[in-house]
Amino acid sequence: MSAVLGSLEQAIAEAGVWRRRFHACPELRYEEHETAAFIAEKLREFGFDQVETGIGKTGVVGLLKGRRPGPGRHVGLRADMDALPIREANQVEHRSRNEGVMHACGHDGHSATLLAAARHLSVQRDFSGSAVFIFQPAEEGGAGGKAMIEDGLFTRFEVDEVYGLHNMPHLALGRFSTTVGAVTSASDRFTIDIEGRGSHASRPQEGVDTLLVGTQIVNALQTIVARNVHPHESAVVSVTMFHAGETDNVIPQKAQLRGTVRTFNGKIQDLVEARMNEVVQGIASTFGASAKVHYLRDYPVTLNHPEQTAHAVRIARELAGHDQVEAAMKPVMGGEDFSFMLQEKPGAFLFFGNGPSSGLHTPQYDFNDQAISHGAAFWVRLVQDRTAL
Repeated sequence: MSAVLGSLEQAIAEAGVWRRRFHACPELRYEEHETAAFIAEKLREFGFDQVETGIGKTGVVGLLKGRRPGPGRHVGLRADMDALPIREANQVEHRSRNEGVMHACGHDGHSATLLAAARHLSVQRDFSGSAVFIFQPAEEGGAGGKAMIEDGLFTRFEVDEVYGLHNMPHLALGRFSTTVGAVTSASDRFTIDIEGRGSHASRPQEGVDTLLVGTQIVNALQTIVARNVHPHESAVVSVTMFHAGETDNVIPQKAQLRGTVRTFNGKIQDLVEARMNEVVQGIASTFGASAKVHYLRDYPVTLNHPEQTAHAVRIARELAGHDQVEAAMKPVMGGEDFSFMLQEKPGAFLFFGNGPSSGLHTPQYDFNDQAISHGAAFWVRLVQDRTAL
């Protein structure tokens, strides 16, 4: 890896500064205006052949043509830009200046890493074909990848195959991990609206207690996986929000539950949705309440394509060493909207090590700037390798 990194050193050093800038100014999904403007400005400074903004609302795409002879492939490289509605607990100099918003998933690092590769490749252009740099908004629950596709991403820019990288806490720096087929799960969202009959807290017999109904539903939903899903299959049902009541002496008339469902198998996905409706309706009617389930099929399974995954693994092993790349990882239950891009184009999604750090989506998380060199080197080698026919 040393020869590649030697030529990337300046870009990597600058990328660390950019990363901390992104971290200090996090923006929620579809609000990444400052981040997108900065990235577009840099791509233009780098001399990109084409830079387009506002794709999928706040997405940025840059086209860079190689100078090697021959037609070559057109390769897409994707990084996400958005932050999360989390109050940061870190007391670092670059901590979030936007109270209640932070980069708790490393999208600041993903964007900076891809920018480092963009800077280097724009100077060298030692590849054929073209590289399409995709800076995507709203990965965190906003389906920004889908929005970019619907806004003409793959019709406005020629892309033969597409790749994504995501950092992984506790995976050692310099290591990569991926697999053929399912690499992240389908991620569905549900909302359950419960209506009973409000009453004074001292006279519960006059009401239908939606808190009681809601707690019974929360408990019962956990039996769907335990008693309906085959042990060889995977599914996770998580209730993550429970809203009811405004004061301490009123039994609330309404309550709402929200959460997610994670699966890898379409039949299991159908089973969980059907059983959820049955369980909720059964419990609500038992207590004399009514309930409605709103179930959204959100992000599909992220499915890596065999040929592109094999090439990505080979490139990572050439850079990091054979033993530093896991090519048959167990898929993770997190959702990832890069799945929409892999439905449209062949490609692969890989994880790269963030070293020892707090977990994703926690107030203590911070992207490790030392990971930039490994991700940027991978992007550079991938473009040089995959654009050649």
